[in-house]
Amino acid sequence: MENKLSQNVIIYTTPTCPDCRQLKEWLTKMYIPFEERDLTDPHIMAEAKARTGVRVAPITLIGDKVFYGTFISQKPDLIVALGL
Repeated sequence: MENKLSQNVIIYTTPTCPDCRQLKEWLTKMYIPFEERDLTDPHIMAEAKARTGVRVAPITLIGDKVFYGTFISQKPDLIVALGL
C-alpha cells in the first residue's frame, strides 16, 4: 500500500462549504499535502464533473479514487485510502 505522502490528493471545494473547511483542516492536521480547486470557477466545476461525474462539494481525489459527500461520510474511506 502506498504511504500517505506518495499519493496525489486533490480536493474540489467552495469557499462557504463547512464540510470543505473540515476536510482541509483534517488533511492539514494529518500532514497530508493536497491541491485545492475552487468549484465556484466554471472551468473547475466542468473539470470536476468530467473527472468525477458529480457536482457537489467537497470532492476528494486520491490517485484514481473519488470520494464525495459530507466530510464525516468521506472520512472513514479517506483513512483507508491514505493508509492512515
